[in-house]
Amino acid sequence: MATHKEKEQEKLKLLYDIYEQPMYRIAYAILHHTEQAEDAVSDAFLRILKNLKKIGDVRSEKTKHYIISIIRSTAINQYRQNQRDSERYTVWDDRILQVPNQKDDMEQLLANIAQEESIAEMLEPLNDLDRQIVLMRCEEELSFREIAERLSMKEAAARKRFERARKAIQQKKGELYDEIRTQLFSV
Repeated sequence: MATHKEKEQEKLKLLYDIYEQPMYRIAYAILHHTEQAEDAVSDAFLRILKNLKKIGDVRSEKTKHYIISIIRSTAINQYRQNQRDSERYTVWDDRILQVPNQKDDMEQLLANIAQEESIAEMLEPLNDLDRQIVLMRCEEELSFREIAERLSMKEAAARKRFERARKAIQQKKGELYDEIRTQLFSV
């Protein structure tokens, strides 16, 4: 006889098997980016996991509508966050473009060097496994399934580690942007 925990795990697996692809399609329709849609699905499943006890029949219309509402709200929230981030960086980029400077060639060279260094700096806080996952995903463009197979881990674990690494990189990126902006505008 299956324990309560085993039943919950079976229910979650069944939900994933049935709804993962439709959820991805909904998220992709909203976000128009593969990685962001995958992140939205992952985030949605975390929300579903928190309320798993409230879900009865996995195949019911009620469950289907619940899943759709969760993925829609998750993807829309991510879309809005992307818009806020985009506006924040666009304003900053516009200010740089408007600054007249007589040493454009030298500054471009320094900016290129700074960009290469900043990529290394952004990856620096990650542990070796997370750095490896990020590089496999971004440079080799591997799917989470392929990454999981190479690293002998579950696909969901690879996806979640990538998500956490991405958030750490975004935080580091924001710190680097602030640092560079301070240097450029203090002249």
